[in-house]
Amino acid sequence: MRRFVVGFGRFWYDFVVGDDWTIALGVVIAIALTRVLVHHHHVNAWYLLPVAVGVGLSASVLRAARR
Repeated sequence: MRRFVVGFGRFWYDFVVGDDWTIALGVVIAIALTRVLVHHHHVNAWYLLPVAVGVGLSASVLRAARR
């Protein structure tokens, strides 16, 4: 059973985080910020997630190109 749980956790870590933990962190921050803006400040913040994805992808590509 322990092997199954460890394997399951490793799969999800690799699936969500993958090669670049900064992308995963950026997505979590963007989702949290969108939730705060929508639920607490009643702002229509649908545009935040596509912008965050574009910025994160651009930063990741630039970082990889510099290596």
